[in-house]
Amino acid sequence: MRVDVISREYPPEIYGGAGVHVAELVKALRGSVDVTVRAFGAPRDEPGVHSYTVPAELDGANPAIGTLGVDLRIAQDVAGADLVHSHTWYANHAGHLASMLHGVPHVVTAHSLEPLRPWKAEQLGGGYRLSSWIERSAFEAADAVIAVSDGMRRDILRSYPALDPERVHTVHNGIDLDAWRPVHDDDLVRSLGLDPTRPSVVFVGRITRQKGLPYLLRAARQLPADVQLVLCAGAPDTAEILEEVRGGVAALQQERSGVVWIDRMLARHELSALLTAATTFVCPSVYEPLGIVNLEAMACGAPVVGTATGGIPEVVADGVTGRLVPIEQVQDGTGTPVDPERFVADLAAALTEVVSDPDRAAAWGRAGRERAEAEFGWARIAERTEAIYRSLLG
Repeated sequence: MRVDVISREYPPEIYGGAGVHVAELVKALRGSVDVTVRAFGAPRDEPGVHSYTVPAELDGANPAIGTLGVDLRIAQDVAGADLVHSHTWYANHAGHLASMLHGVPHVVTAHSLEPLRPWKAEQLGGGYRLSSWIERSAFEAADAVIAVSDGMRRDILRSYPALDPERVHTVHNGIDLDAWRPVHDDDLVRSLGLDPTRPSVVFVGRITRQKGLPYLLRAARQLPADVQLVLCAGAPDTAEILEEVRGGVAALQQERSGVVWIDRMLARHELSALLTAATTFVCPSVYEPLGIVNLEAMACGAPVVGTATGGIPEVVADGVTGRLVPIEQVQDGTGTPVDPERFVADLAAALTEVVSDPDRAAAWGRAGRERAEAEFGWARIAERTEAIYRSLLG
C-alpha cells in the first residue's frame, strides 16, 4: 500500500501543530506503510519526500492563489499512489484533485476549520473565501475525514452538515514521548529569563486570535505578585494583533516583574526545560481542536490550565492533570467569550489556584505525563490511521 501524504508543513518547515502531527504520523506509519510525502517549501534531503514551491508565474499573487498553484503540481505527481491523505486546507485541494484524477481514495485530517476561524480574513483577504471553498469541497467529497478530537468531530458535522457522520472518525493527536520528557536544567531556564525559585506560568503558541493571548495578558494582572509569566509567542497572523500583544506585554511589564517574552523559535531542549520548570502551563485558547502543545507540556511534567473548549477537555483531566477554565462562547465562529471579563477572572482564578499549591501542581504534572504515555503515543495513533486506510482499500 502506497500512501501519498500531502501537507503544507513538513520538517524543517514547521509552523504549528499540524506540521508536528504530519511529521510524527509519517514516522510512525513507515513501519508498515509505503509513505511518500509531498510538502510545500524548499527541497528536503529525506528519502521519499518531495517539495513544491509556488509557480513563478504566481509570485506576488494572493497567498490562496499561490496555494492552488502548488496543489496543481502535487495532484499530477500523485500518480501511482493507492490512497492520498491531505492535511489542512492548503493541501486539501491537491488531495481532492488527485483523488478525482487518479481514482484513489482521499482521506482528510482536520486540524482546524475555516468556518471557525473567521479572523483569517484579516490575513488572507478574499483568499479566505477561497480557502473556505477549498475546505468545504474537499471535506464533502472525501472518502474519510479524520478529526483530531471528538470536539473537532462535532465541529465538523456542525460546519458541514452534508457530511455522512459515518465517514468522520476521531483519531487524537499524539506526542513523541521519547523526544518530549522532563529536562531539569536551572541554568538554562535562567538564561531564558525564568527564575526557577519563583512560581511561574508558561504560554507557548502563535500570536493569533484563536490562542487567546490577549485574555491571558489581562488575567496575568490578577495573579499573585511573585508569579512569573513566560510567553513563548511568535509568528503573528497580522500586524494588528502583534501590536495588541506588544502593547499588552509592555503594560504588564510596567506593573510587575518576571514578565518575559521570547519571540524566537526555541529548540526542543530549551522548551522542554522551560515546561519542566514551569509551575503550570497555560492554554487560554478560544478555539483549539486538540492542542499538541498541551501534550508537550504534559509529557514534560507540567500541569495544564486550559480553556474548556474544543478538544482540550479530552486532553486535560480537570483536577487530575490540571484545571479546565469554563467559557461560554458566541456562536458566530469567532469563539469570543460571551462575557470576556468573566472568562478573564476565571482564568486568573484557575492559574492562582495552581501556582499557590506547588506540591499539588507537581503531582498533577506527574499525572499528566502518565496520561500522555497511556493515551497519546504515536504508535497507537498510526495504528488507528492505518486501519482507516485499509477499510477504504478493502
